[in-house]
Amino acid sequence: MSSPTNERSALSGTALLGRILRPPVDELPFWIIQVSLLVIVGVHYLADVRPGFIGNSFPTGVPVAVLVIPIGYSALRYGLVGSTATMAWAIILWLPDLLLPHDQGHVSDDLLNLSIVLLVAIIFGRRIERERVNQARTLAVQAGYRRLFESTRSPILVLDNDDIISDANPAAFELFGPPLVGRSAHALFGDVDFNQPQGPVLTLANGHDYRLDSVAIALGASDQRRQLNLEDVTEERSEERRSRQFARQIVEVEEAQRRQLARELHDEPLQLFLHLARRIETLSTVPGVPRDVVSALEEARQQSLDAASRLRTVARDLRPPALDQLGLVAALSSLVAHLNDELNAQLEVRGVSRRLEPDVELGAFRIVQESCNNALRHANATHLNVIVTFSDDLLELTVVDDGRGFAMSESNPTGRAPSLGIIGMRERARLLGGTLNVHSTPDVGTVVQASLGIKAPAPATTL
Repeated sequence: MSSPTNERSALSGTALLGRILRPPVDELPFWIIQVSLLVIVGVHYLADVRPGFIGNSFPTGVPVAVLVIPIGYSALRYGLVGSTATMAWAIILWLPDLLLPHDQGHVSDDLLNLSIVLLVAIIFGRRIERERVNQARTLAVQAGYRRLFESTRSPILVLDNDDIISDANPAAFELFGPPLVGRSAHALFGDVDFNQPQGPVLTLANGHDYRLDSVAIALGASDQRRQLNLEDVTEERSEERRSRQFARQIVEVEEAQRRQLARELHDEPLQLFLHLARRIETLSTVPGVPRDVVSALEEARQQSLDAASRLRTVARDLRPPALDQLGLVAALSSLVAHLNDELNAQLEVRGVSRRLEPDVELGAFRIVQESCNNALRHANATHLNVIVTFSDDLLELTVVDDGRGFAMSESNPTGRAPSLGIIGMRERARLLGGTLNVHSTPDVGTVVQASLGIKAPAPATTL
């Protein structure tokens, strides 16, 4: 079974043979070459038949070597087709000279020279033909690229070494308007590094978002161009903004519910338990109450106080009062102090602490709170260290525990995977324009690192 490559070669050979059998007889330069060939053959024939007509000083065989000139020119102009046709015509014209008697002709020399000229014609013609084919293919590729360049609906700019626009497709002219060629790309996009394969996403004057993709184009050793493709990602960015706005609204609703629930627990159930404890204490002091009843009433009073204490803890976890009143550091100090009842926890503050935007303080507190809860409930940690670092434009949070950790690609071995908590922390960090990373090693511990912008980004508008 023949391969596609062999089939293409066979088709190319057939096409070439068809072209050789049909020389460019309709072109005047072709006949001028043949006439010059006829003149050379005639001069050589006269030199052999009538030496006195030419002169005894005429070098033998020079006219045969001169055949290289018209044959070479024919090859340059028409490729293998031209050199083959011209060489065939030269052989036909040379036949009378080869039939001359030995005292007049130089058959052996002429045959040798003709063989050399024939070899040169074939080699030279094939080389030229190959170059012509490659050039035709290159031109076809360039034409195809140009058609694609012109027809694509995405704006495309071609930049030179100095980031000057040297070419642009119609979509780019439609977007930016003329004049465009000759302008600096930085005048359109600002201070952007065009050497990056994938550049930033910019909002242009038409209100659409475009991602800049850069591709290097080498046109020569010193001519390096860069094609800048502008991909319209408006819908993608709009969907991202809608998703972020939805996540922000979920967080806001959750925090509002936490705040309301904390207030209701503090105002009603907590006060009821405290009031119940006082009533029980009053009843236990009534004269004539049996001693065993007094003991039971004291036990009930203590249970009421324990329930009130637990409700107070739940309300504090839902919305710590210190966070709104005193700020992030005070709220984290209260959180760490509460954790010291069950493990060795420490808080370290680096830099100059200060009040931040409410969204930033709340998000930072929730990230640290979730990390501490994971260390306490799932990791069985005995030591925990919370580090808060204030800098000019960043708030960095680090929570380190010595718990049993987990494999980053797997769920927690206890069956209670920490992935949802990590996802929630990452989402909070992302909403604040920051990042969160988790590093954990089984039987060693876990490190949670968050980096948040000092000022929370403005809420996205509803689309």
